[in-house]
Amino acid sequence: MSGSRSRLYRSGVLERENLSVAEATRHLADPAVTLWLDLDAPTAADLAALTAELGLHPLAVASVLDEDHQRPKLVHYDHHSFLAAYAVRFEPGDGVLAASELDAFVTDRVLVTLHRNNTADIDALTERWDSTPDLAKTGTGFLLHGLLDLLVDGHFDALQILDEQVEELEDLVFADQADATDLQRRSLRLRKSLSRLRHLALPMREIVSSLMRREIHTVDDTLLPYFQDVYDHVLRVTEWTESLRDLLATIRETQLSIQGNRLNTIMKKVTSWAAIIAVPTAITGFYGQNIPYPGFAQASGVWVSTAAILVISATLYVLFKRRDWL
Repeated sequence: MSGSRSRLYRSGVLERENLSVAEATRHLADPAVTLWLDLDAPTAADLAALTAELGLHPLAVASVLDEDHQRPKLVHYDHHSFLAAYAVRFEPGDGVLAASELDAFVTDRVLVTLHRNNTADIDALTERWDSTPDLAKTGTGFLLHGLLDLLVDGHFDALQILDEQVEELEDLVFADQADATDLQRRSLRLRKSLSRLRHLALPMREIVSSLMRREIHTVDDTLLPYFQDVYDHVLRVTEWTESLRDLLATIRETQLSIQGNRLNTIMKKVTSWAAIIAVPTAITGFYGQNIPYPGFAQASGVWVSTAAILVISATLYVLFKRRDWL
């Protein structure tokens, strides 16, 4: 089969690791055994072999083989459940939220995880399981809890970085030498990342709440508080995402308002100076007429026009200054 990893728990104790899929499934005859199988880039043949062993529903198998990214979901079939979820990470350098799909088949004693191109952090997943070995006796629910907890914590970590990016953007809005084009580009990029995270995180609320229902026997009373904790984290992620989206919208509106105010200030200054410059233009234009007028062809005419220019211009300057137009 494609690159695979596995674990075999017997009566809640980790007994073996990295068995072949064929060898691992041979132990399913023992009711005390719980298996985890992980396949990287599974082929149709790999899934056909799993279907023969676990009785997987053809629609679930088709969802795994479909190259198009699907919406996060949890579908219950007669003999198993199918989970589609996403691991995310945010790279501050390029400002893009990266998401990788992770699918899982869940039976009463087997968890099969599937992904492509080693996009899932499997080492982090096994470390999460090893941190709570006392829960291993609960079977598949223990494995599924570790998986969901890891995914939701990944959403939370990405959101924390996004929050820091939004705070930086908020500070830049009020900077004196802010680059409006860069601010707009960063704002739109962050909004796109937040929208994508919202689309990936919001369905997790229904996934976790579905698993906690009494008619679904994957989660027992021992695991219920742990799944409730995951559910609380999902709620925090979705609420925080909505809050940051609103904050980004407010930042964008503030940026436009500041740009409008700055433009108004510039227009007031330009208009004020234009009014002042219009005074000597008008007066010299009047005195430039080739017709007799008081002071025509006399030195007094020059002094009168110069005095008029200075007095009127100074008066306009003082008036505009008092009104904070200059």
